Amino acid sequence: MEEKIIRGHKNGLAVLLLILLVYVAAVAGIVWAAIALDDGGGAAATVLMAVCIVWVSLGWIFLCGLKVLKPQEALVLTLFGKYIGTLKGEGFYYVNPFCSGVNPAAKTRLNQSGDVDGGGKAVSLKADAETVGKRISLKIMTLNNNRQKINDCLGNPVEIGIAVMWRVVDTAKAVFDVDNYKEYLSLQCDSALRNIVRIYPYDVAPNVDTTGDGVADEGSLRGSSEVVAGRIKEEIQGKVAQAGLEIIEARITYLAYAPEIAAVMLQRQQASAIIDARKMIVDGAVGMVEMALERLSEKQVVELDEERKAAMVSNLLVVLCGNRDAQPVVNSGSLY
Repeated sequence: MEEKIIRGHKNGLAVLLLILLVYVAAVAGIVWAAIALDDGGGAAATVLMAVCIVWVSLGWIFLCGLKVLKPQEALVLTLFGKYIGTLKGEGFYYVNPFCSGVNPAAKTRLNQSGDVDGGGKAVSLKADAETVGKRISLKIMTLNNNRQKINDCLGNPVEIGIAVMWRVVDTAKAVFDVDNYKEYLSLQCDSALRNIVRIYPYDVAPNVDTTGDGVADEGSLRGSSEVVAGRIKEEIQGKVAQAGLEIIEARITYLAYAPEIAAVMLQRQQASAIIDARKMIVDGAVGMVEMALERLSEKQVVELDEERKAAMVSNLLVVLCGNRDAQPVVNSGSLY
């Protein structure tokens, strides 16, 4: 379905004034015909009264052709089931009064901007659904999808949520090519999110290829959020293009391990941090011991044999690598 833009119909105000003038003339004609009939008027007065009464009774039908659009709004019109075009742009329009607006997503309320009120509750007023709901917003909308529990490439369950900025670019496709473009977008976001998250580990892991080139890399959900968001956006765009939607941006709004393994993974991270810290402490301690032995040898402060050097190294490593402060023991006797 190709979109057809209706142009040159911004004459709603002139038509409204004309209809009101005709109504005033019809009322005046009824009064004049009634007076004429009382005075014995002829058939002309009877015909005039009949015409005026018919207009007063049915003239309101022409008011149904008046359409008002705000900036960044569109209205898809059909005439007896046939698509005749789309009104775009702010203005006061007049179209065929038998045309009806179509918006299958008018009553669909998602967790997104434009579909919830200030308190976060869905708008359910009948008047809103019948009037404003038939109009299609062309503004950039934000869909805040619910958090999902998905297994990453290592099988660890993670919870992730995304926010998707989108807008309607082809009203005909959005209305006629899919059943409900809002629900369609939400489902495609869920599907794309699962497809991309399953490619990455939560944190950097060895021997994991996230790019598909056959070479292990350091991609991860936590460390490569920009890359992951870009791939999610491309995945969603490829699925919703046929619905006339454009994905502006996708962003990860929540990322964490699932509650059932969060404590275990925290212990794992703590253990990894402790090991890294210990490695750094040992490297520093070995360097300090080497420096101490070299300085003692250079200054010729004391001559130590291999056994005494080993004892000194052991004592220094205990002092430097211990978790608690060392308690020195003073030897007042001979070294040997």
